[in-house]
Order: sequence, then structure tokens, then C-alpha cells
Amino acid sequence: MHAENVFDFSVEKSYFESMAKGKTKMVIASTTSTQNSGLFDVLIPAYEKSSKYDVKVEVIAVGTGKALRLAKKGEADMLFVHDPFREKKFVAEGYGVNRRIVMHNVFVVLGPKKDPAGIREVKKAVDALELIAESGSPFVSRGDDSGTNIRELDIWDDAGINPKGKGWYFETGGKMGDTLLVADEKNAYTLCDKGTYLNYEKKVSLRTLFQDDPLLKNQYSVIAVNPDKFPAARYREAMEFIAFVTSPEGQRIIAAYVKHGSRLFSPDAVPSVIRD
Repeated sequence: MHAENVFDFSVEKSYFESMAKGKTKMVIASTTSTQNSGLFDVLIPAYEKSSKYDVKVEVIAVGTGKALRLAKKGEADMLFVHDPFREKKFVAEGYGVNRRIVMHNVFVVLGPKKDPAGIREVKKAVDALELIAESGSPFVSRGDDSGTNIRELDIWDDAGINPKGKGWYFETGGKMGDTLLVADEKNAYTLCDKGTYLNYEKKVSLRTLFQDDPLLKNQYSVIAVNPDKFPAARYREAMEFIAFVTSPEGQRIIAAYVKHGSRLFSPDAVPSVIRD
């Protein structure tokens, strides 16, 4: 018998427990930034209220790499992540279906207000990281195989620098919010999605020192787990959620989510809602 056809009785137990409570549980494996930014606090209740299937959403907020691994084991019904290359590979390998782009924001390079590496005036993200390395200024990385971590490592690679093992380079292995707090304690630089930073802005003294580079665009997508590979997946509910977040209603919620006067995410499925 193929492994993908073996029924997971823990899933069956979870199903009947949720049915007993009158709700069907649907699990989203997500990047931490959708949760750390606070977006899920408004988006998910709106979906649950509008759902015709009486769904209760459970979010597993981890780095994108771990979210993909969970979905590959059938431990999630859908993904909400931000690593286009690995997302496309996930679908090509037959684990996911119906990938849809939802929204974007940007990554920003944060650092102490005094900017000891002098990155404020550079024009490229590669130049910013080169200056941080040359100055030996502390840099805190998530180091957790998340979409943010992979983007950061790609930029180091473009700069021809391997920061790992250097005395000024620190890895937390944690979520973006936790990494921000560590960078703040160390008076260090870090790469962060803008949404999480704006949600944490009043908790840290770090400032946005660089952000204007196409390399720093941060695209988010949703993907349903393939029901042919995982028959127990809540495919119907996942597709309803995908339809909701890419609908004008869902896109308006995303566009309207503001912190400290700034929109945290720009809708991409129906970008015209910004002008509504």
C-alpha cells in the first residue's frame, strides 16, 4: 500500500472532535509574518464568519520551510507562505494544487538609529549587507529556513559573502517577532518583513534604514494541499479560504489593515480594491 493512502487515525479523531463541537477544523501552515503582523487576527475571523462550512481555523505559524515540510506530511490542509521558488516546486512535485498569489509587502533592513555601518545612503540591498559585513556590525538572522531567512541568504550570496560563523553574525532559529527583539537587544541589523516591523515598531528602537530595492519585494501565496495525495485534507474548506482571500471582500480586508498609518500588505489578487 502506498504511504499516501494510509489513513491517519489522528486526523480521524480530530475530525470527530471538531464535528462534536459543531465545527470543522481546517489547518493552515503559515509563515510567521502573517501572524506576527496581526493580519490573521482580522482576516481569519472574517473568513470563519462568512464560511458556509462552519469552519474553525487553526494556524501553525512557522518558517516557510517548516510549513512546507508539514504540508508534505499531510499535517496541514493548506499553506499561506512567501517563497515563490519553493512554492512552485511544492506544486510541481504533486503536494499542492491551486496556488494563488494573494498580496505582497517588502522586506526592510532594520538597524540602530546611529547606523554604524552607514547603509542609509546605499542604492542596493547587496551594498547594504556588504557595508554591514565590512564594518563588523552585529547582524541577527532568523536562521530558521523561513522565507525571510532564505531571501536574506540569497542577498548575502549575491554579495559574495558567507556570514555564517562570523563573530558579528547571530542566528536565533526563531520567529520574526522574536528575532526583532533579539536584534534590538544587541543593537544590531536584521532583515524583516515590513508588516511585522510595523506591528512591533513601538516595542523596539530599531529603525528602517534600507528598503528600496526590487530584491526586497515579499510575495505571499496560498496553496491547497493535494487531496489526491492526502485524502483526509480539508480540500473543500481550503479552497473556500483561497476563494475568500482572493475575493474583493478578502482583498479589501488586507488593503484596510493599517498600523501606525501604514498599510502592511498590498493586495495582488484584486489590486483595484485599493482604489475603491
